[in-house]
Amino acid sequence: MDEKTEENFLTKKSFSAMIESFVFQNRMSYMDSIVHLCEKNGLELEDIKKYLSPTIVEHLESEARQLNFLPKQNTLDV
Repeated sequence: MDEKTEENFLTKKSFSAMIESFVFQNRMSYMDSIVHLCEKNGLELEDIKKYLSPTIVEHLESEARQLNFLPKQNTLDV
């Protein structure tokens, strides 16, 4: 593999790190960051599920619940 191909090769770890970095640097939501990175890198949103770490998925679920895209979970008030 040449250097350019190796740099563009996505793994779960590299894509998740790219998302985390983009969210931190641009102060964007995880959803918006993922959409932006997919558009920038020519990736289909439907195909990136395999590249998302469990941590990223948790952040996405949390954002979706806050936006009422997913039902609220029962929580204990302490």
